[in-house]
Amino acid sequence: MSLWLLRHASPLVAPGTCYGRLDVAADPAATVAAAQAAAQALPQGARLRYSPLQRCVQLAQELLALRPDLAHDATEDPRLMEMDFGVHEGCAWSSIAPELVQAWTDDFSRHRFGGGESVEGMMGRVASAWDAYRLSPPGDEVWVTHAGVARAASLISQGRRSVERADAWPLDGPACGQLLCLP
Repeated sequence: MSLWLLRHASPLVAPGTCYGRLDVAADPAATVAAAQAAAQALPQGARLRYSPLQRCVQLAQELLALRPDLAHDATEDPRLMEMDFGVHEGCAWSSIAPELVQAWTDDFSRHRFGGGESVEGMMGRVASAWDAYRLSPPGDEVWVTHAGVARAASLISQGRRSVERADAWPLDGPACGQLLCLP
């Protein structure tokens, strides 16, 4: 039983844009390429869960077209959405005042950056999805999701359900279109 995390393809936003919960489309060609690669790697009959943000829906639909065996239990799951950065959504990271980023860094777990969601809140919702996966009947599960959710799931798979300090948050996450397997 493994959890497969598939990050959406490259979003259609300018480089350096804060786009956590911003509902933007992904590059269509990159989405097809990601779906083709994942279709070759994923085990037969896995359960499919996906974020309702369009960049993940696009990838889930392409994947289902290639792998109809995944459709038996495909479900949109809002717990798999990226973190909400509030008023900073759609802004260039370089335009966000450094003191606002510092306030988030100083209280990394609880601060609601841009008035959006706290890391603690995001970790709680991803932990809820993780727990549902672990309690489900034996079998593989695929999440079509985002880098922040993949990072949170990686921490949760190691038994860590909170992150108090910014320097404890994983910097490495799956690249756009990349598949990651958690045991």
